[in-house]
Amino acid sequence: MSQKKSTKSKSKISRTSLLKRAKVNPSYQPSEDEPFMGAKQRAYFKNKLLDWREELLQETTQTLASLQENTNAAPDLTDRATVESERSLELRTRDRERKLVSKIDQALMRIEEGTYGYCEEPAEPIGLRRLQARPIATLSLEAQERHERRERVYRDD
Repeated sequence: MSQKKSTKSKSKISRTSLLKRAKVNPSYQPSEDEPFMGAKQRAYFKNKLLDWREELLQETTQTLASLQENTNAAPDLTDRATVESERSLELRTRDRERKLVSKIDQALMRIEEGTYGYCEEPAEPIGLRRLQARPIATLSLEAQERHERRERVYRDD
């Protein structure tokens, strides 16, 4: 766990360094046989997060262009309601994706700080399989389950 660093360096990390691709072989896949969150793994996850971020931003740009093109009001009341319903759903989806981009940016920040891949609660490794499935994860599987159980208990009250 010597890779874990202080979070005081947040202000020293530039936005440009966050969005700069890391050099790693495109065919590389992280394995349990190598040191956890070594340079190769950090580079791999950074590129994975940047690809995901770029994809989300492209979809947002396409949605905005589509919404601007399709501003014609449909003559029929039912058609208008359908268009508005579809537009509302699209905007809600993009809002969720905007929040996801923010979480991706936070994960990129953790990579730069050296805290990426470690659970926020017990500060133990999250695990490669979980990070592959959910690269923005901040809790280990066990900690996430505990969190969800507590959430259910309070929600039931």
